[in-house]
Amino acid sequence: MDEARNELFGHIHRCGVMQATREQQEEWMKDTIQFLGERHPGLAERELKELATIGMRFCSPVIANADAASASEAPAQQETAAA
Repeated sequence: MDEARNELFGHIHRCGVMQATREQQEEWMKDTIQFLGERHPGLAERELKELATIGMRFCSPVIANADAASASEAPAQQETAAA
């Protein structure tokens, strides 16, 4: 399971799927989990579902909008500094 998880994270980084739309991520994840199931036949269906869940969470980090939030706060900080 650990090896398959690490492989999944590596695929996510290499393929750039984090910048894809949610629908594209879901399709990519479905195909990738199928591939991982073939590469790691000892994984149970439950484990493959767990990998898909972990992978989708990894593709949508909580702090993904941190840059946008920082950019929107910058004008407010500038106004406060000017006052």
